[in-house]
Amino acid sequence: MSKEGRIYRRKKAFASVAYRVAVLVVLYALSLFGFATLGLAQTPAPPAFPQTVAPQNPLSTVPVPGELELAKLIWGTIAAVDNANQSGNYSVLRDLSATGFQINNNPARLAEIFATLRASNIDLSNALLVAPSYTAPPQLVQPDVLYLRGYFGIRPTSVEFELYYQWMAGKWRLYGVSIVPLQVAGVAPPQQARPAPAPAAAPEKKRNR
Repeated sequence: MSKEGRIYRRKKAFASVAYRVAVLVVLYALSLFGFATLGLAQTPAPPAFPQTVAPQNPLSTVPVPGELELAKLIWGTIAAVDNANQSGNYSVLRDLSATGFQINNNPARLAEIFATLRASNIDLSNALLVAPSYTAPPQLVQPDVLYLRGYFGIRPTSVEFELYYQWMAGKWRLYGVSIVPLQVAGVAPPQQARPAPAPAAAPEKKRNR
């Protein structure tokens, strides 16, 4: 066999070995990728509860209200509670609430719950004249339950609130409510105006004799 023939056979044998090695490397890489993918698929997802669901959670389909909508939601609840306290009829407040709220609270129970607030004789309608302030950012504590906490800084009595709303039939409905009036510290009682002092009498002029 010529020298050129021997070199050709060696090159062919080397190429065959290199091809087999390359195939084995590819198969090994695919097996590793397959196992990694399988392991990832078997990893359990983290539990949704009791962790708080953030408002920007892309998995939630519930629309989080904007600033104006939040204020209107709170004003509506304050107005409904104030009307119930003024009339003594809590049926309308109950009818506007979520199903769970209605099941747990009949009108008589609501009258009992708001007895202290009603006895304080606070005019909650004053809260409708100002925007609410928040002591915690509005958040979804469950995928369909919105939690709001804050106050109305009116004087001489501010109004603190904690409100829960549940998303039902395309609307936010009252799910839980706490309204507490608080006397604003440092507010002095109004003082009556003092009468202005009388002007001093002018001295009499001496007459020349």
